[in-house]
Amino acid sequence: MDTIIGIDLGTTNSAVGIMEAGLPFLLADADGERLTPSVVYFPDDNSTALIGRAASRMRTLRPANTIYSVKRLIGAKSGSDLPVVSYATNMVNGEVQVTVNGLTHSPEEISALILAKLKKDAETTLGQTVSKAVITVPAHFNDAQRAATKRAGEMAGLTVERILNEPTAAALAYGLDKLKDKSKIAVYDLGGGTFDISILELNQGVFEVLSTNGNTQLGGDDLDQALMAECHLPLADWEKRELVIQAKHSLSSNESVEIPIPFSQDGSKTYQLTRSRLEEICRPIIEQTRAHCVRSLADAKLKPGELDEVILVGGSTRMPLVRELVKEWFGKEPNITQNPDEAVALGATIQAGILSGSVTNITLLDVTPLSLGIETAGGLMNVLIPRNSTIPLKRGEMFTTSANNQTSMVIKVLQGEREMARDNWNLGEFTIDFAAAPRGVARVGVQFEIDANGILHVLARDVATGTDRVLALSSNVNVADEKVEQMIAESVENAFDDMSERIFTEASLKAKEMLAAVDNALQLLGDEMTLEEKQSIELLTKEVSEAIAQGESQRLKRANLALDQGTQNLATLLMEKAMSEALSKRGMI
Repeated sequence: MDTIIGIDLGTTNSAVGIMEAGLPFLLADADGERLTPSVVYFPDDNSTALIGRAASRMRTLRPANTIYSVKRLIGAKSGSDLPVVSYATNMVNGEVQVTVNGLTHSPEEISALILAKLKKDAETTLGQTVSKAVITVPAHFNDAQRAATKRAGEMAGLTVERILNEPTAAALAYGLDKLKDKSKIAVYDLGGGTFDISILELNQGVFEVLSTNGNTQLGGDDLDQALMAECHLPLADWEKRELVIQAKHSLSSNESVEIPIPFSQDGSKTYQLTRSRLEEICRPIIEQTRAHCVRSLADAKLKPGELDEVILVGGSTRMPLVRELVKEWFGKEPNITQNPDEAVALGATIQAGILSGSVTNITLLDVTPLSLGIETAGGLMNVLIPRNSTIPLKRGEMFTTSANNQTSMVIKVLQGEREMARDNWNLGEFTIDFAAAPRGVARVGVQFEIDANGILHVLARDVATGTDRVLALSSNVNVADEKVEQMIAESVENAFDDMSERIFTEASLKAKEMLAAVDNALQLLGDEMTLEEKQSIELLTKEVSEAIAQGESQRLKRANLALDQGTQNLATLLMEKAMSEALSKRGMI
């Protein structure tokens, strides 16, 4: 039986675990600690980097050489995506670079160093080589971020058996697979750099994610930044941050805390911070998570009272304010029986046990957080995989040519919730060529496959020749992470206008097809129709053209119907002519 470790690659801390005698255990490092700070320090002489706790201690001494919160850099595509940090970051050709001592590193390379340390710690404890792992990611990580996390694992010498969503892992850690069938669980995960809310249902030992929502740029780091802005201490940001984090942790169990001010004249000056002031500062940030909770419940078609459990994950959920607000929003006391810092790692370890065969009777089914589709005629979004579809899965559809003698088709892959292609994210595109074909011929089959890691693979096939083209999306996703939530919000806000535009576009496409067909028929059969019939059809086509020009959907729908009904005789004559010509060619008339 292969040994597979479970890893929580966190923004602030990371952890690694192994199944032992049917139970998940987190492995300690040489210092006896189960949590490893997700921090890397590069010495000035570019000698061996320090990783974990040793690196974290250098953060206040050498901030420019100490890399932290790298998880927030994964997948960033513009300068506005980059968090405020004490080390140098910049964008080069759309990719993030971290610069230390004149050398550049990618976020994947930094993450790989952290993963390599966890791998080594596990090997030291177990006394054997470890080469396989399950690694967790936020549920709202997009394809590029998931692929980057997988590459980081491979750089660290690991075969990544599964990329697992953090909320799903947490549900396993809480032992919720033991609940009664059809139990419904909300997982509220507020970590150092990300927030996720997922609704799960247990069906005969199968965890199915009914919905997921969240923000990959909202977490405990934002609370720390707000506190730093509040505490007017005569210190550098990196020094102030250490003090306010300690104060924040202390206020989870105390009503007030005294923050010592270094270098004060009498050596004893302090800054007082109370829990009430802390909550006043942090409340607006925490309340941003409420809208995600509401949407996730709506997507799952549930009311708060229908939930059987609400569990908390992530170090920020230790704050009394977070627990009070979650209880208020869901109408249920949250389950806090597990260590929120370790729950995700324990769940990853259980998933590793499932894959290795040491854990049975549990299956995980995740969902894709946003719809996936391709652009079709008229600039419409044609959805192949709806949002919240259970993965892994495959979906395919046949597409026809839209013009006579068409010799190629552009496959433009989209992600998002808007009706028009231009309002969604373009994940990538390619062209598939084929022999000239008449309009309307079924020519290209498109298949979307989302694997168990949530990574999308797109295949297009020329059905006549069997020629395939595959789109490698892992290098083509160009989406700012914080816009994931913006996409969902805009789809709700613009739902009426979007649907109106879609209805008009579809009616316009139909109208243009009818106008072309009527014009062609009149050229063939005009001499066989009365002047009155031709004038009537001309009036009908004029009304259709004017409705298109004015952009009036309802008028266009009525005009299309009238034209369809008003050309029935023309269609009959055209059919009779075609049949007559066919019979004549066969010598039957």
